[in-house]
Amino acid sequence: MAATPQNPAASAPRRKVSRHRGEGQWAVGHFTPLNGNEQFKKDDDGLNVRTRIETVYSKRGFDSIDPNDLRGRMRWWGLYTQRKPGIDGGKTAILEPEELDDKYFMLRVRIDGGRLTTQQLRVIGEISQEFARGTADITDRQNVQYHWIRIEDVPEIWNRLEAVGLSTVTACGDTPRVMIGSPVAGIAEDEIIDGTPALEEMKRRVLNNQAYSNLPRKFKTAISGSPVLDVVHEINDVAFVGVRHPEHGPGFDVWVGGGLSTNPKLGVRLGAWVPLDEVPDVYEGVLSIFRDYGYRRLRNRARLKFLVADWGAEKFRQVLEDEYLQRKLTDGPAPEEPVARWRDHVGVHRQKDGRYYVGFAPRVGRVDGTVLTKIADLAEAHGSGRVRTTVEQKMIVLDVEEGQVDSLVESLEALDLTARPSTFRRGTMACTGIEFCKLAIVETKARGSALIDELERRLPDFDEPLTINLNGCPNACARIQVADIGLKGQLMLDDRGEQVEGYQVHLGGALGLEAGFGRKVRGLKVTSEELPDYIERVLTRYQAERTDGERFATWAARASEEALS
Repeated sequence: MAATPQNPAASAPRRKVSRHRGEGQWAVGHFTPLNGNEQFKKDDDGLNVRTRIETVYSKRGFDSIDPNDLRGRMRWWGLYTQRKPGIDGGKTAILEPEELDDKYFMLRVRIDGGRLTTQQLRVIGEISQEFARGTADITDRQNVQYHWIRIEDVPEIWNRLEAVGLSTVTACGDTPRVMIGSPVAGIAEDEIIDGTPALEEMKRRVLNNQAYSNLPRKFKTAISGSPVLDVVHEINDVAFVGVRHPEHGPGFDVWVGGGLSTNPKLGVRLGAWVPLDEVPDVYEGVLSIFRDYGYRRLRNRARLKFLVADWGAEKFRQVLEDEYLQRKLTDGPAPEEPVARWRDHVGVHRQKDGRYYVGFAPRVGRVDGTVLTKIADLAEAHGSGRVRTTVEQKMIVLDVEEGQVDSLVESLEALDLTARPSTFRRGTMACTGIEFCKLAIVETKARGSALIDELERRLPDFDEPLTINLNGCPNACARIQVADIGLKGQLMLDDRGEQVEGYQVHLGGALGLEAGFGRKVRGLKVTSEELPDYIERVLTRYQAERTDGERFATWAARASEEALS
């Protein structure tokens, strides 16, 4: 048929008309599961798997576990299968899940706010020694992770943890994960407001609650009233940051939509000031928006950060107020920029009660059960029995009398847990890596520890604050995009044309002070073997070229590609 003025479409190519399936948002009527994860969550709530673990799997063994429980619902109780030994990084993305799975598990103990008693720490250490071959890594979200856990031992581990008030519930999975908090909440001299009561109420409302146990993806929470901004609030799904309102006094500024991984986004302010007693309501409202409006069609777009990016802060706040709180929030100020050079609380610091807390640095978060029990002993001998974990893979002993400080510091040094670390010991972080993680491509923990020793030897006088974060894959569990030097693991060819472990380099990322993502120099990749040489070269150039008081991140943003190569 020829085209006419009445029928202009006759000359146009015919397009296939397809109906948009939506983004899987429950609040707009998209309840049909759109991927395998949504299907197994619809079939049975992840919290229910505990009964099967206790009554069936722990008695019949690994081979009896249903695949949807093994690689899905068991995460709701902190369990992931770990990587089978001997599988190199080149096979990570090639093998099927059952080929990567070992018959042992990683088990994550959630430690909300990093708050532990020495009794709890001792139990964590004893479980490590008895059931986990001594493993017990401190994570960058204040948790402890075991490896080599047998399914037969899980019920007994739960019994021991729960007897001292600890849990693994929703430590993984599409759930409200651990709620990170200032490790010096309630004790720091400079604290704006103590968020602990709000954190405890948030836990009470949502943990083990099936109203919040089927989210589109994981949900990360942070709350801190510290002026040093010590909970990486910019990269959480929701964060409450201590501020002083000019009329209403201390409270919290609300941030939403942060997250890293392969599509990083910094959180945005809602511009709302919330008093302490209203934080749990706002938290529950944000969590409910994610549950109801979050994208469930594609897993790689299911985090809250994508909804916030599409809606914007203004619409998000309006929906929160109109549909979930039924009231308006109070406008409020942004947090002030921190003045502290570090925000990890390492070293000796005075508490508001006149006693002291002592923060110390394990190597890249790696400790073991024996060391943890010894830390518990030291904390009881020198403090009141309270310890904390931090979001920088560090630990703190609280309530130390002035006359006990030197003795505690010396005792920690004897365990290779220094309260007076070098820049490199203090600022180097590493994810689990290929040793145990099924997503990893390269080794990280041992590499990070060796890097610390080498840089201390080569640059003994370097004392500027600096973070070096090593990640075994692109998923950014070790926060590579917001490190001064972020190292993303990948395989590459060396000068001999052989495939070796290496890293793509990100430079000049930051949180807290001028937050932003690191710069990638085109083609800049470094083999593991070349890593010390590369970092020494870049830091030497930084020292030579920086202006007075200039931070590494600032220099890296303006430096030439040649200087960064």
